[in-house]
Amino acid sequence: MITPAYLVYYVNIGAIGMMAVLFLGLNSALHNAGWAIRERAAAEALAAISLVGWFLLSSTLARFDFFRVDYGRIPTIQYGIVSPILIGGVLIWRSARLARVIDAIPQQWLIQVQLYRVLGAIFLILYAAGRLPGLFAWPAGLGDVLVGVLAPVVAVAYARSPNQNVDLVLMWNLFGIADLIIAVTMGFLTSPSAFQSLAFDRPSELVSQFPLVMIPVFLVPVSVLLHLASLMKLRRDVWQRHLSRTAHVGVNGVA
Repeated sequence: MITPAYLVYYVNIGAIGMMAVLFLGLNSALHNAGWAIRERAAAEALAAISLVGWFLLSSTLARFDFFRVDYGRIPTIQYGIVSPILIGGVLIWRSARLARVIDAIPQQWLIQVQLYRVLGAIFLILYAAGRLPGLFAWPAGLGDVLVGVLAPVVAVAYARSPNQNVDLVLMWNLFGIADLIIAVTMGFLTSPSAFQSLAFDRPSELVSQFPLVMIPVFLVPVSVLLHLASLMKLRRDVWQRHLSRTAHVGVNGVA
């Protein structure tokens, strides 16, 4: 299937813009947290190498059709989706250095940055143009747009009242992850491969071709890892507030 020319600009500008916002937000958060210049520079350099490196690698592989699916073949796109999520997830869970970085970033920023998820509206545009099946485009497009639109709303609510909006942040994160799981699953089931079981009349060919494939192999892993970082920070913040209340009650009791 011929790829619309505008997709290259749409996807690349969206991805580069998202990375720029991430780097600016990280710099601001570490500065406000009082990190030393050398320490801040090291953390930012590592983040840049990881994020830009994966973008360039996945973009190169996509240009050489590494992720492109075909009828009767086992797809390879899952490697581009799962690998960075597994590596990043382990680091979020186990790395003390990354835990410090997450601690320094405000929860509301981790949430509101996912406003970029409204870029998922491209799936609905491509469906309207007859380029994608509705079985994939509707859940993927609507889900992403809804997560993106709600991001600043949830962020503001949490910033104003963290204690009262823990469940709201939790549900938004779980909904955001569920949206990505559904979108990826429907992409597999509607793409021309050994696993295709739906949309034979209009398969999701474009989603495995450059540049649209950069959404599942780059933006999806970034989004999942942001959700995991938000959930990890939420758990740590709730626990710290619990300890603070316990200590306060203990001191008052002794007094």
